[in-house]
Amino acid sequence: MTHVVERARGAAERAIFLRVAGPDATATRARIHETPGPRWFERGSPVQRVHGDASMFVGGLRALLLQSLHPLAMAGVAAHSGYRGDPWGRLQRTSTFIAVTTFGTSDDAERAVAAVRAVHERVRGRAADGRPYRASDPGLLRWVHVAETQSFLVAHQSFGRDPLDAQGCDEYVAQAAVVGRALGVVDAPLTRRELDAAVEEYRPALSLTPPALDAARFLLIEPPLPWPVRPAYAGLALAARESLPSWARAGLPRVRGLPTRWARPAGATVTRLIRWALPSP
Repeated sequence: MTHVVERARGAAERAIFLRVAGPDATATRARIHETPGPRWFERGSPVQRVHGDASMFVGGLRALLLQSLHPLAMAGVAAHSGYRGDPWGRLQRTSTFIAVTTFGTSDDAERAVAAVRAVHERVRGRAADGRPYRASDPGLLRWVHVAETQSFLVAHQSFGRDPLDAQGCDEYVAQAAVVGRALGVVDAPLTRRELDAAVEEYRPALSLTPPALDAARFLLIEPPLPWPVRPAYAGLALAARESLPSWARAGLPRVRGLPTRWARPAGATVTRLIRWALPSP
């Protein structure tokens, strides 16, 4: 029986890694975690606890939903990210960047940041309303940063194995700001209170535009996944949607087949399953 369980666990681990980190996941993981050298963050620090937990699956979906509400940020994503044509490639690149900057050597983290900044310099255009956008714009960079940081923290506090205390939450926000500043974020929040206030500051600029609604449908009800795994994904999607503030949920499509009251138990159950399947970093 133990052998059967371990085989199932190994199969689940390979399937998740293939989606999240790509076909070279094992080698990439070894390089990130085993290469000797100084790191930006100490082992077991709040940022490593948050970014190494299965709750990131909920936090990542929440971040995408929240970030899409900024029309200029969404315009850049729609025009340049290829999230519909290559959703797994985009996920793999993002997850690898987070892993490298959180757990990798300082040299590797700096190279990863330089690569992203070079991409940001090339991402520019005009939104449907005619306004120009640049991914390197400080205001957009800050929005993406605060939406992502809040989402990862909210998900961890709700579904993480070991939620942070108040001091740990502030430390996490300050550590996330290290990466944010390296990417060009100006005035990155340093405490949870500052973080939540920063998200609120952007509310007048946010709206559920047609591209944002299209992205939400893609994330919540049309994921590019085989049917056998869609129920588990639906649990993550429901947890992500319902963890948003009420003003950010307004107008978003509902996850099919799951009542909203199931958000916490569904999110907790699926993250526990992912945690069981994946080894700790």
